[in-house]
Amino acid sequence: MASFEVIGGNRLKGDIIPQGAKNEALQVLCAVLMTSEPVTISNLPDIVDVNKSIELLRNLGVKVSRTAPDTYTFQADNINLDYLETESFVKLGRSIRGSVMIAGPMLARFGMCKLPKPGGDKIGRRRMDTHFVGLQKLGATFSYDSHDSFFHIEAKQLKGTYMLLDEASVTGTANILMAAVLAEGTTTIYNAACEPYVQQLCRMLNRMGARISGVGSNLLIIEGVEKLSGTEHRLLPDMIEIGSFIGLAGMTGSEITIKNCQISELGLIPETFQRLGIQMEFRGDDIFIPAQDHYEIDTYIDGSILNVSDHTWPGLTPDLLSVALVVATQAKGTALIHQKMFESRLFFVDKLIDMGAQIILCDPHRATVIGQNKQIPLRGIRMTSPDIRAGVALLIAALSADGTSIIDNVEQIDRGYQNIDGRLNTLGAQIRRI
Repeated sequence: MASFEVIGGNRLKGDIIPQGAKNEALQVLCAVLMTSEPVTISNLPDIVDVNKSIELLRNLGVKVSRTAPDTYTFQADNINLDYLETESFVKLGRSIRGSVMIAGPMLARFGMCKLPKPGGDKIGRRRMDTHFVGLQKLGATFSYDSHDSFFHIEAKQLKGTYMLLDEASVTGTANILMAAVLAEGTTTIYNAACEPYVQQLCRMLNRMGARISGVGSNLLIIEGVEKLSGTEHRLLPDMIEIGSFIGLAGMTGSEITIKNCQISELGLIPETFQRLGIQMEFRGDDIFIPAQDHYEIDTYIDGSILNVSDHTWPGLTPDLLSVALVVATQAKGTALIHQKMFESRLFFVDKLIDMGAQIILCDPHRATVIGQNKQIPLRGIRMTSPDIRAGVALLIAALSADGTSIIDNVEQIDRGYQNIDGRLNTLGAQIRRI
């Protein structure tokens, strides 16, 4: 198990380029299974979850070649279905949540798939019903073996239909969408997720020959086609990493320019951090964060306390609630952080309280943060990263704190952030991997 030793209190300065979007990568990598022709994907981040997904594809028989540090070409012209029966598949499939998104492509192209219950962050209940109910509506038969935690799904011929999703699940929408592309007839998905990740997947599939309309809305219409061809695809910059860097700059009083952000794809992320008091300038597609000694949380028009909450797109992504919470601890003012989607994601606040933050955990979903206006800095402690996003929030807290912090289990951070210690050290941070 690796740890970070972080010496806090340093102001950072310089330019940083965000990595490719992790959540988009996990979707489009699964889409390479839908054609026998080559698919080239660029701007792939070199992180644990993406590398495990590539390993899974390679083990399934996909030909994988790395043509540049961030670019791979995949060709799924000789898939080994027997690999789904191996212990290697069970172990690898259970280690990453993104493995569930091979179900739609495998079902559409090969008529079957089996999956171990996927892994991922321990942030509360993350049910799979939306995925499999949607695939069943397309004509698949589904069963779940509770003894070995395996999902089994088969279909001789998928047929298009109308469906209203019970939740706007991003990965559920992606899975159903990929299956529907090769189904017979027309599929209509209402209450579909419309995050930029899903939009990017739709654009990629359309370039491969799919017929998807309504991209960017919560009503997708898919006219099934017989086969797909190859394509080239480039990932968006990672919006979660961009938001993390904005929060980091505000907490540490740093002057940072985040390059090539594709600001039009960030939704409410910049506005949310502006309401928490962080100043920023948009310079073309770059975001410049000036050094700030203090920042103040906004209030509503009637003067009531700001409520920062997550929501389905175009609302604020839940992946940035942990960072927003940390930022509020050193602001002037008070904020209510409301994490609606996952009931275990705020449990890391006990570590912030140990560092000196003033936080009241109201219940598993809500925390009231009383900002200290940088009058009482956080203090360095030893702590453990419970998941990817809480881990980077704790790293931001440690970089702003007085003294030295140790963050254990940084493998969680590595799952979602590429060489985060090395990249921040080039800006003046003091992070040592031990």
